[in-house]
Amino acid sequence: MKKEIIKNLAGNFEDNSQTTETGIEFWFARDLQQLLGYSEWRNFQKVILKSKTACEITNNLISDHFVDVNKMVSLGSGSEREIEDIMLTRYACYLIAQNGDPRKENIAFAQNYFAMQTRKFELIEQRIKDWERLQARQKLTLSEKDLSELIYEKTGNDRNFGLIRSKGDQALFGKSTQQMKTKLGVPKGRALADYLPTITIKAKDFATEITVFNTKEKDLRNERSISAEHITNNRSVRKILIERGIQPENLPAEEDIKKLERRVTTESKKIGKNPDKLN
Repeated sequence: MKKEIIKNLAGNFEDNSQTTETGIEFWFARDLQQLLGYSEWRNFQKVILKSKTACEITNNLISDHFVDVNKMVSLGSGSEREIEDIMLTRYACYLIAQNGDPRKENIAFAQNYFAMQTRKFELIEQRIKDWERLQARQKLTLSEKDLSELIYEKTGNDRNFGLIRSKGDQALFGKSTQQMKTKLGVPKGRALADYLPTITIKAKDFATEITVFNTKEKDLRNERSISAEHITNNRSVRKILIERGIQPENLPAEEDIKKLERRVTTESKKIGKNPDKLN
């Protein structure tokens, strides 16, 4: 997610936050509905209901985080009418955001924004970067699983996947998988992708997805033809990266993905332990 998008979203969420007389920050549900991109209030109420259940599961009182209120709103005719609304704590907003589709930028931002106990923009931005890297790695795992199963289905040999993936790495990096592991200091027995930056993980995933698609479309049936397809796709992705000034083999290693996942998971578990309360 681009920095300017994060700044704009941060401004939108902060502009809609309010504070009780006791200093507790909250958001109105109808404002959050718009921020998260829900067009219908009745659909958003279903999400709120799920979030209340999640609140109970974490041993928090619903009444501490979801407070029903009535408020007056202006109509186009200049008159006013009373509508139902809900005051939501930061924790309640976090639970609601978790029920949304993370592929949407505003929801992905909200999931991380409300997870942070600090308002510092830099920390929010870093957590989003960590989250995006985790999502990319999980996506690559799925696409490689699809390719592995497809290769076994087509060739009847479960060892061909490792060979084909290695040939893909050679085409993408201009170096073998082992050479890249040595260059990046990847521990023995660990996957190269666990130490790659997000851009390279996504590049590998893109090439793998194309290989899966074309193996099915072209009905490729042996290691040689699938390898040729995978090499071509990785070379094409490499060409795009090089043209944009990115040399994948020269990008530095990033934090062990397993360590990153543990940290993000621990942070998420802490969110529900001592959240601010409206009552």
